[in-house]
Amino acid sequence: MNQLILMRHGLSKWNKLNVFTGWVDVPLSSEGIGEALVGGEKIADLAIDVVFTSELVRAQMTAFLALSVHKGEKVPVVQHGEDPHWEGKTKIYSSATERGTIPVYYSLALNERMYGELQGLNKDEVEQKVGREQFLLWRRSYDVPPPNGESLKDTAARTLPYFNQTIRPLLDAGKNVFVCAHGNSLRSIVMELDGLSKEEVVQLEIATGEPLIYPWNA
Repeated sequence: MNQLILMRHGLSKWNKLNVFTGWVDVPLSSEGIGEALVGGEKIADLAIDVVFTSELVRAQMTAFLALSVHKGEKVPVVQHGEDPHWEGKTKIYSSATERGTIPVYYSLALNERMYGELQGLNKDEVEQKVGREQFLLWRRSYDVPPPNGESLKDTAARTLPYFNQTIRPLLDAGKNVFVCAHGNSLRSIVMELDGLSKEEVVQLEIATGEPLIYPWNA
């Protein structure tokens, strides 16, 4: 049976500083690099046919660090099909070489929740300023967004169509898929896969660098 592997990126520089990150494109911390490698060791023996990650560097770093310790011999290759500047310039002219690659796709649909006017702010300071109740509504509720940002519901509205239209057909065709993304984009996927209600998903935490493995039966 094929499988779906989900992994949240390792601890980022701003995770470590307790700062709202969202779409601000910060890299992994040294701890996060270690988490990515440890997470990679946990899936090192699992078959991987295709990889999806977000447009944010912390998820991309995690994906490639995890793949760097994979025991398969295939080489991950980033696909740039949607960018006209790359069109026709990345063709592989050896079918044998191409068979030895794993395609890697980037998508904005898998980006973290965009935190709007909270991005760059310290979480403890925000809570002190607006109060615990409002802070939890912005951070943990299903459908209340922060100012000029996205709620988890908004995030799911872009993540789930991409998952269902692009990733799920590959799984149904028997491919082994690795998705390396973010706490909230992955929460929206897990919410659908596990049939969680909007009340239940509020309690869902996804640890950094820890793979979640779903055996897939189409």
